[in-house]
Amino acid sequence: MENYLDIEEALRASAKKTEAALRGYYPADAESDTLWGSELYSLTAGGKRIRPYLVLEFCRLFGGSEAAAMPFACAVEMMHTFSLIHDDLPCMDDDDLRRGRPTNHKVWGEATALLAGDSLELRAVLTAMKNPAVAPEDALRAARVLGDGAMGMIEGQILDMAAETKAISLDELRTLYAKKTGELMRVSAVLGCIAAGVPDGDKRIADATAYALGIGHAFQIIDDVLDAESTAEELGKSVGSDVRDGKTTYLSFMSAADARAYARRVTDEATAAVAGYPGSEMLTTLAEWLLMRRK
Repeated sequence: MENYLDIEEALRASAKKTEAALRGYYPADAESDTLWGSELYSLTAGGKRIRPYLVLEFCRLFGGSEAAAMPFACAVEMMHTFSLIHDDLPCMDDDDLRRGRPTNHKVWGEATALLAGDSLELRAVLTAMKNPAVAPEDALRAARVLGDGAMGMIEGQILDMAAETKAISLDELRTLYAKKTGELMRVSAVLGCIAAGVPDGDKRIADATAYALGIGHAFQIIDDVLDAESTAEELGKSVGSDVRDGKTTYLSFMSAADARAYARRVTDEATAAVAGYPGSEMLTTLAEWLLMRRK
């Protein structure tokens, strides 16, 4: 339990710094503007901020500075928030609740929510590209990685939509999760490496990628279990939508207990990828905490 308290405190500290940095990309009176207000409504709604933490932690692990990592951490959170806003829209998952409060389109309207998501997607790439604390070529590398990750995430959403109307295989489900959830985890880890000056082709990027894709996969498996077993009050978002929409999930192929066991195996493989690096203990603890979470 002490280790979990450590990671929870680390996530809270990272989230606080990230949110302060995110607000710095907007004017002080941004909430009074329709577009900016809609963006900030979702961007500052809390959450675990796992992706920014991964950027900061991989940068630290490989000897980089927080100043170099923070713009990339903000860019990843902007991209993630864009995906959440669009994911909740009536034409997608049609969800009413996100992080314990009404979804963006329920407050700001569908059209504004759509545009806020569009704006955040572009703002994310520009934020990475304009990072003043890294070499220009590394900022461009990061923007390319972020853009590629967004494309992968969108491809995952297309696969997710297709899975609503037809049965898919377990291998297809794994591909879906690798794209929809794993891609932005991968991007986060790689941006942390770039912030630390790790060059393309370096083994550290491959190991960071293996870790991030693994915890992203396990995260989604546990999400499937929680969607079936938890309440909206526990999760802070709508539950049961997978069953309601007829989606294929891990529970379409195995019991909740077997799904948790598989998530354990995936988590162990992920942590093994970074176990050889001195100072990687918090990454291992994060993976364990995500595996055991109840929300």
